[in-house]
Amino acid sequence: MVANATVPTPSKSVRSPYHIYHAEAFILEGKIEQPIQQPIQPFGRVVLESRRDTLITQSVGETNIEGLISFERGRTRVIGTRVKQKVDILGRDHAGWATLSTAEIEGYNVLDVITADRVVAQITTDHTLAGDNVDNVPRVNFLGTAFENLAIAGVPVEVQLNLAFCGAKPENDRPYLEDEKFLDTVHRQLDEFVSSRDLPASLEKKCGAEIAYIDDLKRRARERNKAGADGEPNGYPKLRCSLVKTVKLTKEIPGVHTFGNLVFIEDFGTVSLAELEVGIHKASHSFANRDGGQESASESNYFKLNMLAIRLGCGTSGSTNGPEAVANGNNGTGHQGGG
Repeated sequence: MVANATVPTPSKSVRSPYHIYHAEAFILEGKIEQPIQQPIQPFGRVVLESRRDTLITQSVGETNIEGLISFERGRTRVIGTRVKQKVDILGRDHAGWATLSTAEIEGYNVLDVITADRVVAQITTDHTLAGDNVDNVPRVNFLGTAFENLAIAGVPVEVQLNLAFCGAKPENDRPYLEDEKFLDTVHRQLDEFVSSRDLPASLEKKCGAEIAYIDDLKRRARERNKAGADGEPNGYPKLRCSLVKTVKLTKEIPGVHTFGNLVFIEDFGTVSLAELEVGIHKASHSFANRDGGQESASESNYFKLNMLAIRLGCGTSGSTNGPEAVANGNNGTGHQGGG
């Protein structure tokens, strides 16, 4: 008598959440247009784009760009980490994926007009995971971001930052661009900007257009919130604001005017401080799963922080950005073998 052969049972495919880290940072980039034409390639640029836990760092020593722009040293850092379980003293579970992006410059000097001992841009995003449920919208904070001894023509500039500008994570995994609380915060910031003393007509017109833009965002957000899961995304890719609460010159400087986070310096140019861009990236990644199909990641909210955006005019013209940090991430559900 022949025993019945055992037929192997095909292994089942189990879907498991994953995360794609994304972070970028650079110390300084831009271009000089006059008196010479010269691009300024991103110094110390690092990029993280991976599903693996990763740490990337880079340091740059003393740098002088044609005697016009210089810095003593700079460094960048991007980190992606899976946190399996971490409960803080307040009882909050931070299990999920954390991304950190940092850019720092020391001894910064632009034409002996703008100087700073140290400037840091730093962003942390946390995508929480509870069981198999992962948040597409992260918590975000800017702890570590700072200006140290920023000065204009040797006069100290006191910059107060709001490192909690984005507020609490929106409810129901709602994107920041569809969250009325966040949009109200940006709206109030623009209202304060418009109320600045002696605001030029060109800036007032620009702010008016941005306020109208936010009003439309809020209208679309309300419509989608009413429609629930069937509502269409608002279709807007980004929104600009600033972490700056106040800018104060310790003494008056002839020809220097401040409007919100913007500083206008006659015969030099304009400086935008701690400029934050919040937006949504469509998923651009797909990975082959074990069944031969493709697994696509979700859309992601991103945050880009540029600490000093300088637009030069008059005798020397051009532009510089940095230090700058970017952080976001995509979630998806992939197949893994199971019993």
